Amino acid sequence: MKTLIIRIVLVSLVMTSFAITAQDKKSNNIDNSNIALEGYSPVSYLDLGIAQRGNKEYKSEYNKIVYYFTSEEQKAKFDKNPNMYLPQYGGYCAFGVYAGAKFRPDPNKFVVKDGKYFLFLYNIELDAQQLWLAEKDHKKLVSKADNNWKKLSSTYN
Repeated sequence: MKTLIIRIVLVSLVMTSFAITAQDKKSNNIDNSNIALEGYSPVSYLDLGIAQRGNKEYKSEYNKIVYYFTSEEQKAKFDKNPNMYLPQYGGYCAFGVYAGAKFRPDPNKFVVKDGKYFLFLYNIELDAQQLWLAEKDHKKLVSKADNNWKKLSSTYN
């Protein structure tokens, strides 16, 4: 009987672990190695207003997601207050979330506003950053995107 209870508890823990991992992939734009932002530094976006590829020598893991930084100082800033440096909408395209869908952004297309940074899709057919900026109503866009994110964050799309 004791062995059966231990097995049930272990299966339950494993299933919970899978659920948490699956949730991370739904609510965060990460690759198969759980690396966020395609290796770009979240601190560079917010503190410097530029997109800079991080270095694997300076990395941190937060909520099972890996972030790279350009220096030990950036890593220390992130480690002190990681929530401040997390991308909006799990790193998915902000305009896509506003429109009700998840799209992988171009890490070089972003907007920093009100202490947050928003990433955008960019390809030959669509520049989502320009669509966002053309609206000229950041608060309205964020409000709708925030509302859409409540549902999208728990779906694969």
